[in-house]
Amino acid sequence: MTPARRDATTGNPDLDEALRAVLDLANPTDDRDLLLDILVSATRLATDDTDRLDLKITAATLREMRAAFRAFAPYRDVPKITMFGSARTRHDDPLYAQARDLAHQLASHGWMVVTGAGPGIMQAGMEGAGRASSFGVSIRLPFETNANAIISGDPKLVSMKYFFTRKLMLMKESAGFVALPGGFGTLDETFELLTLQQTGKAVPAPIVLLDVPGGTYWHAMMHLLRTEVETMGLISPGDLDLVRVTDDATEATRSLLGFFRNYHSIRWVGSRLVLRLKAPPTDAEVQELNDRFGDLCTDAGRIERTTALPDEVATDDVVDLPRLVMPFDIFRTSELHRLIGGLNALPSAPPPIV
Repeated sequence: MTPARRDATTGNPDLDEALRAVLDLANPTDDRDLLLDILVSATRLATDDTDRLDLKITAATLREMRAAFRAFAPYRDVPKITMFGSARTRHDDPLYAQARDLAHQLASHGWMVVTGAGPGIMQAGMEGAGRASSFGVSIRLPFETNANAIISGDPKLVSMKYFFTRKLMLMKESAGFVALPGGFGTLDETFELLTLQQTGKAVPAPIVLLDVPGGTYWHAMMHLLRTEVETMGLISPGDLDLVRVTDDATEATRSLLGFFRNYHSIRWVGSRLVLRLKAPPTDAEVQELNDRFGDLCTDAGRIERTTALPDEVATDDVVDLPRLVMPFDIFRTSELHRLIGGLNALPSAPPPIV
């Protein structure tokens, strides 16, 4: 069980009481402990002799994150794919058409497409998805001050001053990701995605690297990673299985949506990993999973069927779905994708989405 959270404190009982009074005036209905924590942190900044520039960064970050949370909130239950790629890609570039076609396919299956709201690949994605299925998280730059015409003025557009807050919102809200060839920004976003998946700092999600037929951009990057980075032992064997490289938009769609063919979500309950599925596996399938993936368990543990665990019931966390539970080896987090692929390939799994 997760230990009960203790209320944050400024260390001054009178000040703590004043902050609680502020919360009473705001009258929040939920998560009062976290809201108090935010107020306490802000108050401590006032007593830490914090530099004015640091305060400006903090204020802008909190203000922009609040605006982004509000913009995304009405679409919380709509699945989203984030698309990364170069702002410099021209309208007549085959990459532009590739991005547009992929976004159109995703939107036709009920998914929203999130981009950085700029020109190039970002605009192509929004063209394909259409304004109603597009979400924009723009960055304010001296040479890129306005969002593209497709999303400009839409309430589903938010603007950020800092790259780190922008990347948070581009990644936090989506269940899958696709990157097309781009410059430093695209590579930065792609490698951050890989880092989050490799380290388990984000829930498992499909990542597709999409090029045009005959394109060498992603193949060249993967060659470097395999022959240099992996060979030097700087990443583990299997880490590169976190991504799918393709030059076909339809295959990219199958890979992104197929990730959720049977797999639904995960949750840690203590040291146990719970995998929620869309269809219950048979006894024979559970045995097959243990034969193939039992090495991902610690202490000679096993993959077992289960109903919702007490912690899940307490929070009403999709309790109606079938589940598997296992003592997962946290040092093999990147191999979760391999296990999820096995779950999606079970004969009991629902039919392919695409």
